[in-house]
Amino acid sequence: MEEALFDRRRDLFSEVELVFFDTTSLYFEGQGGEIGQRGHNKDHRPDLKQMVVGMAVDVEGCPICCEMWPGNTADVTTLVPIVKRMRERFRLREITVVADRGMVSQKTLEALEGSDPPVGYIIGVRMRRQKEVNLSVLGSQNPWFESVPERSNAKDPAPLKIKEVWVENRRYVVCLNEEERRKDAHDREAIVAHLKEQLRQGDKSLVGNKGYRRYLKVQGDDHFAIDEKQIKIEARYDGLWVLRTNTVYNAETVAHVYKALWTVEDIIRTAKSIIDTRPIYHRCNETIRGHVFCSFLALLLKTELERRMKFADLKCEWAQVIRGLEALQQVEASFQDKRFVLRSQLTSEASAALRATGVAAPPTLRELP
Repeated sequence: MEEALFDRRRDLFSEVELVFFDTTSLYFEGQGGEIGQRGHNKDHRPDLKQMVVGMAVDVEGCPICCEMWPGNTADVTTLVPIVKRMRERFRLREITVVADRGMVSQKTLEALEGSDPPVGYIIGVRMRRQKEVNLSVLGSQNPWFESVPERSNAKDPAPLKIKEVWVENRRYVVCLNEEERRKDAHDREAIVAHLKEQLRQGDKSLVGNKGYRRYLKVQGDDHFAIDEKQIKIEARYDGLWVLRTNTVYNAETVAHVYKALWTVEDIIRTAKSIIDTRPIYHRCNETIRGHVFCSFLALLLKTELERRMKFADLKCEWAQVIRGLEALQQVEASFQDKRFVLRSQLTSEASAALRATGVAAPPTLRELP
């Protein structure tokens, strides 16, 4: 079914496909069949078994496919299999994957580059853990290019500076948001000030807080002090994120494409909240997969309806559209030996949704034969 849906909109794709990919976890109220396993739970429910779901979204923000794995599957092991399956199922020769830093390892990048033809990628990288990034990339003196200037009002896009750095044959794009840089510095100053005050009072319980612990060092047997060196190290990362890519896109395009990764993250949030994909109560693998796939189809319908409403210049909040459509009902009534069907009143949002899809609303009152 996913292949058929993909073929219907295939003409919307460029020659080189851009695919955004992310994963999430869905927990079970029960055993969850064979696919239900304990693992890193992104919903903060480690007491429950879960499954891992991956979602691929195209450049138009439309879901392409979803994949499902047991709940103890690591994110870094999911990207290569789904890319391979997408090439086979959707007959894609060239594909560029966009994913965040939690989805990849060096082994993953080697597998993508070793494919025939190589898979393009725009990937977030870990600044603190990767020595090459920490020293060579962040230490580069290359000049910044201002892609988006500072905001003049709140609705303007976030500011963005970019610079490209090559380390041998590896290409990196460093991005800086000055607003985030100032916010990171302000938040750290507030944490350190609060920590100093607590330490003066002899409160050692704060050591268990990760946000505080990174700024502490041990002195003596049982004495804690502020680690000024670590504070300076953390300041290097304020407002920054680093990307690695093997594409031919210019650095500015790479940065803006990666920022569009929020589309798949937003779709996953929608599936969890609006469409009620979680929790899952099924016990058999087949019904579990069917439950998740129905959510995938619902996301497709939502995306298509929003696209049509935007094309028709109809602006409505999605929650109001759903409430309006759910309230649309009809009842059958008898009057003087005649049968009638009465339709409830249409809200403006429900009317807009029907107009966008070309569906005519039934009359408010009609007589049955």
